[in-house]
Amino acid sequence: MGRGSYALARVPVYLRAAAGAWWWTGLLAAGVGLAVPGWSGRRIGVLVGALLFLCAAAGAFAVRRGRCRELLAEAAPAGKWAVLRDRAVTVREWRRVHRWWLPLGFAAAVASSAAVPAAGGAVLAGAGAGLWAKSVWLGRWELRHERLLWVRPEWAAGRGPARAEVRGWMTTGPLAGDAVAGGARRRTA
Repeated sequence: MGRGSYALARVPVYLRAAAGAWWWTGLLAAGVGLAVPGWSGRRIGVLVGALLFLCAAAGAFAVRRGRCRELLAEAAPAGKWAVLRDRAVTVREWRRVHRWWLPLGFAAAVASSAAVPAAGGAVLAGAGAGLWAKSVWLGRWELRHERLLWVRPEWAAGRGPARAEVRGWMTTGPLAGDAVAGGARRRTA
């Protein structure tokens, strides 16, 4: 990048990267957990897991929503020196930063199956579902306002676009970048 230029990464892409990773890790852990009879039994484990799934999804959706609303209200247009980062680069960065958290979460979820089968995996999958719902919520905002949301990657630090260190979000037109509203991959004809 040249002098005065700066990179921007899509806000919903960070959420979708986390959602997909936690969703699939949770489903795999729940599947492995069902193979273990567990102390409470499979039936109780599945019922508790369903309840924990809903709680985790609601929690992941609600966390930092107020901060997201603040950032939405203050979002400013991106400058002409902004370099828009590809979706794949943002996903790869998120995976690199979380490369140890996913296996640790999987191991903890499988270990919890000794007590309550599949419940730990349901929590992880619920967190993924809540993050996906939040990316859809932001995608609807983008469609309504015909603007895409971006954040400076060094502020997000590969973790999340609504961290306290994030000074603000920026916006571009609806056709910028390689991801559509909500962070999904743009399909080409």
